[in-house]
Amino acid sequence: MSLILNLEDWDEMCDLAPKPQLNNLVLYDFEELWGMPEYLGRGYDREIQLSHGVWLNFSDNKYHQDLKVKTPVHNHPFQMVMILSESLNCTIHPTFSKVRSYFSGSGISPAYVDKFQTGQHIVSVNVEIEPAILESYLLSDAQFTSLQEQLFKGEDWKVSYYPKVTPAMRSLAYQMWNAPYRGAVKRIYLQAKVFELLVLYLDLLSEDPQQAKSTLKLKPKTVNALHHAKDILATQLEQPPSLSQLAQQVGISQRTLQRGFPALFNTTAMGYLTQQRLDRAEKLLREGKFLVSDVATMVGYGHFGQFSRAFKQRFGITPSQCLAGELSPFKKD
Repeated sequence: MSLILNLEDWDEMCDLAPKPQLNNLVLYDFEELWGMPEYLGRGYDREIQLSHGVWLNFSDNKYHQDLKVKTPVHNHPFQMVMILSESLNCTIHPTFSKVRSYFSGSGISPAYVDKFQTGQHIVSVNVEIEPAILESYLLSDAQFTSLQEQLFKGEDWKVSYYPKVTPAMRSLAYQMWNAPYRGAVKRIYLQAKVFELLVLYLDLLSEDPQQAKSTLKLKPKTVNALHHAKDILATQLEQPPSLSQLAQQVGISQRTLQRGFPALFNTTAMGYLTQQRLDRAEKLLREGKFLVSDVATMVGYGHFGQFSRAFKQRFGITPSQCLAGELSPFKKD
């Protein structure tokens, strides 16, 4: 039976866990090291703040029991992830492996669950970059105009890509893991390698953005089923089916639904449902015919506080402010 934890609880447990003793590892003031609870596994995460808004994380963990870590909807930076051993399963993405990497633009990330199995050993390199760091480099470059629209999503759902790992990418990952320098020079070296890796991804995406998206091979029948699922969610906002019910209704497995939906629509089924609910709620509030509580119920929210928080996260204003006619700062004219 899997242990299920929220991300906040998982981070707190790792923060309280004993720090592992690693041979020949010298930690500098710009690095942090975390262990993991011994009954859950063995390993560590090492995070390095390379500069303001740029982080590098090395992870080497082996799990002693099945574990699921739930991450809620959140603001998401640019991210690059490379797996150096085995594979990583996540409910909103194809399986990450030594041959399939992950690159994400900025925006809002749907909620997801990372799944770890007993005996699984995951070694990874993870880079996160705040969007403001890249804006000054990319937003004035006409060559990247179409790609910028995909990568800088602001308060919309982020777009993810799953490029094949090239020898050059893998080489950079190992060079970062085994940095030959110390102190401030090491920090400069690692930042240079991070941006070199970023250049490889941006070059690949600028040549063919569609080619770098999910490499899942979806059959025409599956594509039709996923579009059907999307239509069902859009028309049943108040009482939508569960994922298992939705998969059964359209004639595919729940796993295919969970993997295929984001590959085709760049969001999870539940993320799409949330988006449709909130967009519908905004339209109803703009009409000025209903109370906020009535609108929450009409789009399927049984808990007013949850509705209010989700609405403000999407539009930057509360439902009451929307009803009063205030405009969203996130919407373009």
